[in-house]
Amino acid sequence: QVQLVESGGGLVQAGGSLRLACAGSGRTFSNYAIGWFRQAPGKEREFVARVSASGDVLYYADSVKGRFTISRDNAMKTVYLQMNSLRPDDTAVYYCAATTRWGTHDDAYDNWGQGTQVTVSP
Repeated sequence: QVQLVESGGGLVQAGGSLRLACAGSGRTFSNYAIGWFRQAPGKEREFVARVSASGDVLYYADSVKGRFTISRDNAMKTVYLQMNSLRPDDTAVYYCAATTRWGTHDDAYDNWGQGTQVTVSP
């Protein structure tokens, strides 16, 4: 089992950057792939990015490719999401989640953080 806590959200102007962090606890953090998801008001939760347990396989939603970068530091039990060139439609609550399975759909993930709000103003 792994517990996750997100941080780093906030208010930023369009074109700006934020870095989110997902801090894990538990001895088995490095066994889990970690995904970032987001949910905007009135919309379904959607996949953003995923990093494999070892950190060498990355996957992104088309909407964030070239703007967002996911990375992890297993020694620090933390996964990061660097978000550049932010747009108003990136506004959402961002969640990280852990899984030992392959997939980008949220039902493949078992352990979720509480979320962090990202707001991008025009």
